Amino acid sequence: MRSIILVLALLLSAVHGYKVLFLVPFTGPSHWLMLKHFIRELTERGNEVTCITSFKFGDPIHNYTEVLIDPAYPIREKFPLSTIFETKSYSNDFNNLFLYWTMGLETSRFGLENTNVQTFLKRDDLQFDLVISEQFFQESWLMFAHKYNAPIVTISTYGYSDFMDRAMGILTPWSFVPHMLLDYEDNMNYFQRTYNVFLSTLDYTIREFYYLPKQNDIAREFFVDIARQRSPLPSVQSLEKSISVILVNSHPTLAKPRPSMVGLVDIAGAHIRPPKPLPDDLQKFMDEAKHGVIYFSLGAYLQSSQIPTEKRNALLNVFSKLKQRVVWKFETNNLENVPSNVMIRNWAPQNDILAHKNVVLFISHGGQFGTFESMYHGVPTLFMPFFGDQHRNALRAVRSGYARKTMFVDITEETFTGEIKQMVDDKRYYSRAKEISTLFRDTLVNPMNESMFWMDYVVRHRGAVHLKSNAVNLSLVQYLLLDLLGAVAVSIAVLICAVKMCCCRKAKTSTGKQKKH
Repeated sequence: MRSIILVLALLLSAVHGYKVLFLVPFTGPSHWLMLKHFIRELTERGNEVTCITSFKFGDPIHNYTEVLIDPAYPIREKFPLSTIFETKSYSNDFNNLFLYWTMGLETSRFGLENTNVQTFLKRDDLQFDLVISEQFFQESWLMFAHKYNAPIVTISTYGYSDFMDRAMGILTPWSFVPHMLLDYEDNMNYFQRTYNVFLSTLDYTIREFYYLPKQNDIAREFFVDIARQRSPLPSVQSLEKSISVILVNSHPTLAKPRPSMVGLVDIAGAHIRPPKPLPDDLQKFMDEAKHGVIYFSLGAYLQSSQIPTEKRNALLNVFSKLKQRVVWKFETNNLENVPSNVMIRNWAPQNDILAHKNVVLFISHGGQFGTFESMYHGVPTLFMPFFGDQHRNALRAVRSGYARKTMFVDITEETFTGEIKQMVDDKRYYSRAKEISTLFRDTLVNPMNESMFWMDYVVRHRGAVHLKSNAVNLSLVQYLLLDLLGAVAVSIAVLICAVKMCCCRKAKTSTGKQKKH
């Protein structure tokens, strides 16, 4: 019944299209590849989409307008690939936290400073029915929703974080819900819970008292014209609380269940579409692989072409000795001494490759999107994580039983060969990957259809305040009942003091009577 209602609602929205402002201020290419699917889906359903982004859409698309952040934020200059390949520093939780905050502040300001965005901001002839924004540390951009007096839906490309819970009126229970950077399960031991509370408290404190005020300053600086027209501007903190729905790239097969609210919606796999035919040469190469195919990709941001030469040669030597064929996403065509069983592709249709029946192993950096694609298609995965949520994704997949993990800086020909053979020869990884695929696909509603439903829902009702708890307006003291507990404690203390005073007076009176006798 729910599926029928969703389909009817989606058909209705396709007839009555609306205007959407889609915000993609972050310059991560993999994030854009996922968000493109939402833009395409919205336009195919008859909606008009205007997108502020650093990326050109590429394919011709109707009802779509780009506001390009050009030049784009120089993310590879700020965070050089050579540093990432040669160090383990990005596996440090505190480094990753500060990486997110620094990147969030810099990309927020960089995008709003862009000439094209400035011109767009000054226009008074536009109106939008809905603002959709990526939920990835650019909170000052939520002010666009205030400018156009439109409800807002956000898409979290990397999964859950505690502040999303708070935006919907929940306090994350740190006793069994680990911080977004941690790979812990929901049965943490004492020391894990201690570290989880410490890291979560640090994150909360710096975010509330340093990071968000900085984002607030950015918003007030660049939306000053709106402040003159409709003063005062809301704070970034209040704008977060006004988010109607957060679509979260998460799935219970990888992340343990956590307390939730109606406005927090899991949509993992929304970007996965039915596989398309492969290019002829790639199709032939994979079809004729008698012993199977290994697909190797480090994603859209990390580039195999930047791998140090010594390590690159070691990888090639390992691949050359395998019975399997290897498809390696390698960003240039000038790689020398490529073995006959290896095909180099400077861009690879990853979803279509992983869907091929002959793929027996995926060697991945552990990005969220590739992780979900491997789970969807039931492909065992050898993780090679570098930074951010990649370590968490890898360790959770290892615990799920269909994956192994190795660190890039520790790889040698011997260890890498051993890891690959272990995963290919031990059929338990393949069997478990197929079980994971069954679980991942077993959903009541297609995640993209559900995403579209909630976007339409928010437009139809001009927001969705009723989807969140009024706890979003409570202070920490009120939420935890500290004011009530404090009042009870004071009352008990007063009562104890009163009883003691009475007892003392009776004792003195009794002593005085005894002396008189």
